[in-house]
Amino acid sequence: MVLSKTSSESDVSVHSTFASRYVRTSLPRFKMPENSIPKEAAYQIINDELMLDGNPRLNLASFVTTWMEPECDKLVMAAINKNYVDMDEYPVTTELQNRCVNMIAHLFNAPLGESETAVGVGTVGSSEAIMLAGLAFKRKWQNKRKAEGKPCDNPNIVTGANVQVCWEKFARYFEVELKEVKLRNGYYVMDPVKAVEMVDENTICVAAILGSTLNGEFEDVKLLNDLLVQKNEETGWDTPIHVDAASGGFIAPFLYPELEWDFRLPLVKSINVSGHKYGLVYAGIGWVIWRSKQDLPDELIFHINYLGADQPTFTLNFSKGSSQIIAQYYQLIRLGYEGYKNIMENCQENAMVLKEGLLKTGRFNIVSKDNGVPLVAFSLKDNCRHNEFAVSDMLRRFGWIVPAYTMPPDAQHVTVLRVVIREDFSRTLAERLVVDIEKVLHELDTLPAKIDAMMSVSAREDKGPNGGVLKKTALETQREITTVWRKFVIERKKTNGVC
Repeated sequence: MVLSKTSSESDVSVHSTFASRYVRTSLPRFKMPENSIPKEAAYQIINDELMLDGNPRLNLASFVTTWMEPECDKLVMAAINKNYVDMDEYPVTTELQNRCVNMIAHLFNAPLGESETAVGVGTVGSSEAIMLAGLAFKRKWQNKRKAEGKPCDNPNIVTGANVQVCWEKFARYFEVELKEVKLRNGYYVMDPVKAVEMVDENTICVAAILGSTLNGEFEDVKLLNDLLVQKNEETGWDTPIHVDAASGGFIAPFLYPELEWDFRLPLVKSINVSGHKYGLVYAGIGWVIWRSKQDLPDELIFHINYLGADQPTFTLNFSKGSSQIIAQYYQLIRLGYEGYKNIMENCQENAMVLKEGLLKTGRFNIVSKDNGVPLVAFSLKDNCRHNEFAVSDMLRRFGWIVPAYTMPPDAQHVTVLRVVIREDFSRTLAERLVVDIEKVLHELDTLPAKIDAMMSVSAREDKGPNGGVLKKTALETQREITTVWRKFVIERKKTNGVC
């Protein structure tokens, strides 16, 4: 136990935390302080800094859950000191994880027998789940190639350019070539036809996205499966499919139960889903489910006994908290199919309210689809004077965090804003957001001609060989405006103080 040094000039008798010397004097930022301080002062110092964070409820950039019921919060706090990996010490927690795996596997229509248990594992999120699924595909492909006497040093994965960055991490960290299907204007997900054309004998799997991060759209896994079945028959290959259902895995079964995207399709061998997104659990839980034991090579599973009993483990990390697993089990039994369906329908309805409000302004094009993850992605119809980055930046004045971003290749000339509709985003907040967006647009419309002046300077720099101004295409003009606004926003952030 560490005791604070005190002296006759200390603030032992001072009852106000803010009057204490600990709060009035700054602590070193990047070195551990020499002396300890009272717990009240440490709490206050950290709490004061955290006040400058954004409000999680108004962070409309994130898919991650920001609200759970108080009863679930209590369970989380009660298990905060349990290390999940100690399965022998915490057997009930292990049992709850196994129940979650089986519930999710049945939700995804895994072909399980009456007494057969599902194959899957809880992870810290979909990123780890994708790494594990990718490793299973790579090892199974390598084993087959070795058995056939063929080289196995050049594996690849086929995906769309709209995949989340964790796929790029997997490819780089585990030396797998990432073959991306480029997007195109108006079509912002992977084209199944082009994806199958890119498949070759070194393809360990094709990754389909159920709920694109960019616009929430579901990729056509059924068409991908049918085309790939045909190609496998023609070539003798057995290229499988992985479904990245990080966002859509807890949506499709409730809103679109007839949609075939899961283990009902024979080539789908594994699926990942984020429990901390529409699984309705705080950040730190994901799941990966395999179709059968044959799809997870045995050599990837480790067995340990130094925690008290033989324990199989297939994870990238070792220690992790139990709280999120317990919270996931709570949500599954508390809500059931009916509860999840009600919540997803409510999210979808609120997305429609926001979409209709934006359309009524007459200023936006809607980029997202009605069927998919409940979000609204939209872009300005006219961005000659100001663009989506300016709208995003100025919405922060009202507390809203709404991201603006450009699409991946070959649609990088398209810039969009995106609002993710979560359980705690009510209809009232949706209506309020539209009002604030209209205020921002009005303010931007009346801004001084600073941007116009900057554009004029840029135009003077683009002289032709005879001194005339070079005529630019609409795409070049849009890109230039985007670049100017980015510089403008960065300069404002450098010069603005905190009030």
